Amino acid sequence: METTALLVFAGALFLNAGSPGPSIAVLVSQVLTRGAATVVPFVAAMWIGEAAWLAAALAGLSVLAERLHLVFVVVKWAGIAYLALLAVRMWRSPTDPETHGGDAPEGSALARFGSGLALTLGNPKIMVFYVALLPSLVDVASVGLAEWALLTAVQVTVMAVTDLGWIALAARVRGLFRSPLAMRIANRTSAVAMGGAAAVIATRS
Repeated sequence: METTALLVFAGALFLNAGSPGPSIAVLVSQVLTRGAATVVPFVAAMWIGEAAWLAAALAGLSVLAERLHLVFVVVKWAGIAYLALLAVRMWRSPTDPETHGGDAPEGSALARFGSGLALTLGNPKIMVFYVALLPSLVDVASVGLAEWALLTAVQVTVMAVTDLGWIALAARVRGLFRSPLAMRIANRTSAVAMGGAAAVIATRS
């Protein structure tokens, strides 16, 4: 695969993944309210979900994705419902710094992983990038196993740079939230962000 094609793919993916959207809003919200360590399962699921979309697009499964539209609709609305639940629980989350490390509103690591996967698989922005735009960036017909592995490596690298950058920024901001009032503001701002992310995904087709 030509270096130019890889660079074009990396640049387009960086713009798509790095721009603020539902996934970034939820990611930042969770870091602000619960710390960077709690988002590891969520981020891992995001990367796995994007790798699955890449593999599907390269395998020519866009037609299958269209035929299984109902499945993706179900996944999408499951993700929306979960984000709405997180928003409500985060709005009601304790504001005492001493008790803020209690039960996380986003649930267990498995629940966070599931929410990240549902959000990624059901996000129309991500779906359009891989199913509709990828073929215009890469000659899908000429991609073999080695090229697929290379594209996946580039994908994970770009995702790591963008997501870890957002996590680091959110973690620095989180250090400012120490008082109960600041905690309440952080919780409710994050709740609004999560609710907004759910609303954005719900309004996109």
